[in-house]
Amino acid sequence: MVAIKITYEGQLRCKAVHKPSGQVILTDAPTDNMGKGEFFSPTDLAAAALGTCMLTIMGIAANKYKIDISGATADVIKQMSNVPSRQIGTLRVTINVPKALTDEQKRILENAAKGCPVHKSLSSSISIPIEFVYAK
Repeated sequence: MVAIKITYEGQLRCKAVHKPSGQVILTDAPTDNMGKGEFFSPTDLAAAALGTCMLTIMGIAANKYKIDISGATADVIKQMSNVPSRQIGTLRVTINVPKALTDEQKRILENAAKGCPVHKSLSSSISIPIEFVYAK
């Protein structure tokens, strides 16, 4: 269990404190929703959570199977939907692994990424196309 203390700072800004480490994240409402957009929005954090979770779980699998994925990146494009209400509509993920890998190594990593807890926790109403790109 992890405790996070969130305080509304005013002007559509919140401060979240990760209790175990003391690390702070500020959020703003986006400019298209009456905010300043100076920090991640809460839905931006959801997109970032998906990408970081996928890379982290891939890293765990890579360590277990001795696969080098150093330098791997995840790009997540968040697209909002207004139907039926304002919500995340699509999270398009591209994972780039700058290493040549075997088909079996790719299968291990792709299954790990798709099994990350954030991916499994997101609503089925969100479209989450995932593309894996590997060096040749």
